[in-house]
Amino acid sequence: MREETKTTHLGRHPERFAGAVSTPVFRASTILSADVAEWEQKKRDRADGKPGTYYGLSGTPSRHLLEEALAEIEGGYKCQLYPSGLAACTIPILGYVRAGDHVLVTDSVYGPTRRFCTTQLARLGVETTFYDPLIGAGIKQLMRSNTRLVFTESPGSLTFEVQDIPAIAAAAHAAGAVVMLDNTWGTPLYFKPFEHGVDVSIQATTKYIVGHSDVIMGSVTCTREAWPGLDAVTTDYGQTAAPDDCFLAARGLRSMARRLPIHWESGLRLAEWIAQQPEVEVVLHPALPGAPGHDLWKRDFRGACGLFGVVLKPMAPRARDALIDALELFGIGASWGGFESLAIPFDAASLRTATRWHYAGPCFRVHAGLEHIDDLIADMAGGFVAMRAAL
Repeated sequence: MREETKTTHLGRHPERFAGAVSTPVFRASTILSADVAEWEQKKRDRADGKPGTYYGLSGTPSRHLLEEALAEIEGGYKCQLYPSGLAACTIPILGYVRAGDHVLVTDSVYGPTRRFCTTQLARLGVETTFYDPLIGAGIKQLMRSNTRLVFTESPGSLTFEVQDIPAIAAAAHAAGAVVMLDNTWGTPLYFKPFEHGVDVSIQATTKYIVGHSDVIMGSVTCTREAWPGLDAVTTDYGQTAAPDDCFLAARGLRSMARRLPIHWESGLRLAEWIAQQPEVEVVLHPALPGAPGHDLWKRDFRGACGLFGVVLKPMAPRARDALIDALELFGIGASWGGFESLAIPFDAASLRTATRWHYAGPCFRVHAGLEHIDDLIADMAGGFVAMRAAL
């Protein structure tokens, strides 16, 4: 099946729910068994990793069928849902490390994931080394005898470096380490992690899977070999996702394959227009020819989303802020992946510890939503007029 068909049909079983085309919302904490034999069988099924429900914490069909769909679309063995994208980034790490271990984390990682490593992992006796996201096969030189995990994010958060995931995975596996990837930018459709050596793939489901800026959720899909560690830590930390949120995420999934090409096309056209402005140093969009990481993106990805970064030439930050403040169609807000366009400022230099940020000008991040691209470009043009007036 092609992706549009998969996202429409997977994780739906109308025959189980009186013909309902969408899985109903199952709100339940207590799940009754008819007798002790059924109760014991449900517990055995849960221990074997089967999706049956004996207690609401372990999920209901609202959650299980969404996990089933996401695992198959992303190409993994099984999936677990989490109450936020950040929980999906951090809790699974604990399934593969223990005190005395060492982990490698890309220097372009999502800021809250970095904070988790430098605070919570450190408190638990796990050492973190941040590495250059462009290191590729050279990561072999950073592997230690106690390196248990390599955490990647490609493209990088805010700065959009594309990592050579196959090369990194090969080096990590040779040393016996697990490879995790925050695959939110690539989505389950545009980057297939398990075809490139990843063991554990993370989605901030909040973004393009939900697609409507009204649910906080994360998902983690893994290989068969990585499943025991993921399943155990998810259970032990009591991680779950609410049934109403699962319903909304499943609804968003049905249209994702149709929405993503619009984000891709609009984002690229907007990036091309911005790149032509004389005040722009570089546009950090992997799908833009000539942009950093474009060759790796072209080799490994099947598409792009609507999120990218812009580095302006050296100027006072107030000029960059005037640009953002003048925008009418681009909101100023955290998150991305919804129907709306967004623009926020960021300071890349303050987020690095292993690598040096080479640009001196102020930066901002753009998400191209589902508005008409001509309107978005016209609005951005107004922003540049306001920036020039503030120089």
